[in-house]
Amino acid sequence: MKRIFMDTNVVIDFLANRQPFALDSAKLFDIALDGKAKIFISAVSYNNIYYILRQSVPGATTIKLLEELADMTEITDVTDSVIRQSLKSDFKDYEDAIQYYCALSIPKLDFIVTRNTRDFKKSKLPVLTPSEALAALKN
Repeated sequence: MKRIFMDTNVVIDFLANRQPFALDSAKLFDIALDGKAKIFISAVSYNNIYYILRQSVPGATTIKLLEELADMTEITDVTDSVIRQSLKSDFKDYEDAIQYYCALSIPKLDFIVTRNTRDFKKSKLPVLTPSEALAALKN
């Protein structure tokens, strides 16, 4: 079973049905639900997802979506170490640094999935777009 870390933007694409990105994101979740992959999401993503979804979806519905998301994924803790490494990193975007160091904390992680691969240029892990991740999971 592949172990993948999903960046916030990919999760929002799926939950908010953002086109044209939602389909590939949904396929990744389908693969996970079929037991062929395990999706990890940073705990910090939940507040960001809530903030974005809440702009177009009622609060109770947003919470329900987040509960379902939590049932489908593994939540990765944002630890003291993750924060300290992120503060010292040379990432241009602090939130991306947190995502990256959360991903690094997951044993035997196969890759990070994001639409913004350029934000993870110096990653020690493979960084794939959703379509690249789908191709990798089919092999």
